[in-house]
Amino acid sequence: MSLMKNERAIIMSMWDKMASQAEAIGTETLERLFCSYPQTKTYFPHFDLHHGSQQLRVHGSKILAAVGDAVKNIDNLASALTKLSELHAYILRVDPVNFKLLSHCLLVTLASRFPADFTAEVHEAWDKFMSILSSILTEKYR
Repeated sequence: MSLMKNERAIIMSMWDKMASQAEAIGTETLERLFCSYPQTKTYFPHFDLHHGSQQLRVHGSKILAAVGDAVKNIDNLASALTKLSELHAYILRVDPVNFKLLSHCLLVTLASRFPADFTAEVHEAWDKFMSILSSILTEKYR
């Protein structure tokens, strides 16, 4: 699966709107993940998982920074995500299904924060983009 030229443009345009709110979007995405899928908390036993905690904000920022790096390297995603994939597969040993759960939570967060901008076309492009990211991040598990 690959992105078409118009999908790349949609993703980059939406990222431009998201970038200034990256910490808040990342934090909300993690909070949504932990609320909707409490089993994902097991990877964060050392975190304060209360709403808006410093640790959630920092990790949310890291997640959105990784998404931003992927957007910047949209034509070379596999190479851009190699280290992150290795970290999650070999060191953190994160269950690969969690990437899909996180992707879903990000899409819901974007829809709630950008209702006018998150059209069906934008949703489709971002869903495809996040599916590609999830797939790349799970390659080291195979």
